[in-house]
Amino acid sequence: MAARTVQLRGAAIEGTLTASRALLGVIARSLAPVMDTVTLPQFRVLVVLSNFGPLRMGEVAQRLGANQSSFSRFADRMVAGGLIARSASPGSRREVIISLTEDGARVYAEVTDARRREISRVLETLSGPDLEAVRTGFEIFARAAGEPSADETLILGI
Repeated sequence: MAARTVQLRGAAIEGTLTASRALLGVIARSLAPVMDTVTLPQFRVLVVLSNFGPLRMGEVAQRLGANQSSFSRFADRMVAGGLIARSASPGSRREVIISLTEDGARVYAEVTDARRREISRVLETLSGPDLEAVRTGFEIFARAAGEPSADETLILGI
């Protein structure tokens, strides 16, 4: 690998680390108002269900990288907290389907709206060319990280 490429990659890593800290600040500020209601792992469940709709318990656990039996106990707490609901699958009574409740959907919407406002405040300080550079950079990074494109996620309501 050429020395210039190594330098560019190192600078990109440092720039991305700095941007990730800024984004973590945005995330923390957007979650702060609901932290007495929901934990970060619980919010991740709300995100999955908001994006994909009701899912089998095992599928949610898999999407979160969790053990199904551990996730089942975790889901019990979310059901007790009124954030998700369980029901038997119409196709198989042995399968459990979990879905958002109105409260779970409200928490997701509040955090997402707060995050959108925080990001908007940051982006309002940028010029047109800088806005384009940020958009392009994040799209490239998301693609490299394996995230779906903006067009793909529009249908999911993100």
